Amino acid sequence: MARILKDPGVGYKSNRNAQRLIINGSSNVKHINRARTIDDLYTYLINISWGLFLAYVLLGYVLINAIFGFVYLLIGVQEFQIVKGSLWEDFIHLFFFSAQTITTVGYGAIAPNGVWAGVISSLEALVGLMSFSFITGLLYGRFSKPKAKIKFSDHIVVRDFEDTRALMFRVMNKRTNMMIEPELNAIMSITEKNETGEFNRAFYQLNLERNKIMYLPTMWTLVHKMDKESPLYKYSKEELEALEVEIYILFQYHEETFNQKLYQLHSYDFSQLKIDYKFDVSYDFDEDGFTIIDHHKLNDIKKI
Repeated sequence: MARILKDPGVGYKSNRNAQRLIINGSSNVKHINRARTIDDLYTYLINISWGLFLAYVLLGYVLINAIFGFVYLLIGVQEFQIVKGSLWEDFIHLFFFSAQTITTVGYGAIAPNGVWAGVISSLEALVGLMSFSFITGLLYGRFSKPKAKIKFSDHIVVRDFEDTRALMFRVMNKRTNMMIEPELNAIMSITEKNETGEFNRAFYQLNLERNKIMYLPTMWTLVHKMDKESPLYKYSKEELEALEVEIYILFQYHEETFNQKLYQLHSYDFSQLKIDYKFDVSYDFDEDGFTIIDHHKLNDIKKI
């Protein structure tokens, strides 16, 4: 008989429209009334996508130069060694002067020629030094931050296995280096309606045939036997297809490149379930006897 776990931190309560808690390795939980600090900014900028990060850098660069260009315009064009033109032309000239000042390039075509112009341009040079130091630190943090590159199969399958049935899914390393002592732990939550009509989650440790190996050079198929100790033992095939189940996965291994242990989260729900299917062979051997791993075959399944 499967033993129900105590709440692992996601709550027993549920409802018919409850979304998955983990999607693509990230939390799908919304936070409200959360206190924010300046420390959150660094964490946010380290974890966002490269496209969004570079967009923020470009936007900040343009905005700062536009602000200083406007300040220089208020001081007066006569404070700079440029020929006065229209308002737009003056602003463009001062915008580019701001860009040269904040980057400490200083081409020399435009130079401050007054006290206030000198004070503001000196202040902008300080802002430039500080902001570029901040961006450099963020770039280093983003490049140096170790990230696990584990790929999980798109589907989980249920098939006859030995003297019972089994639930299976596959993982592989997206890099070519060796994963040392990979270990996978999984918790299954089953959402069902109770006697009062409310939806509650029950949590179970998902016992795997083997959840830790010495190293992973190819793909790894994880197997959960649906025997009498399994929380899925009592369900028929039809009931499994209609069951609301989520599997929370924590994958960890020692990464030799960074010389530290890395972690990756993942989850499955039973919309990804395929019954009476099996995973196809994912590797072969070449003429010289070397093992060939085809990354495109991770998700290959076939009907039994």
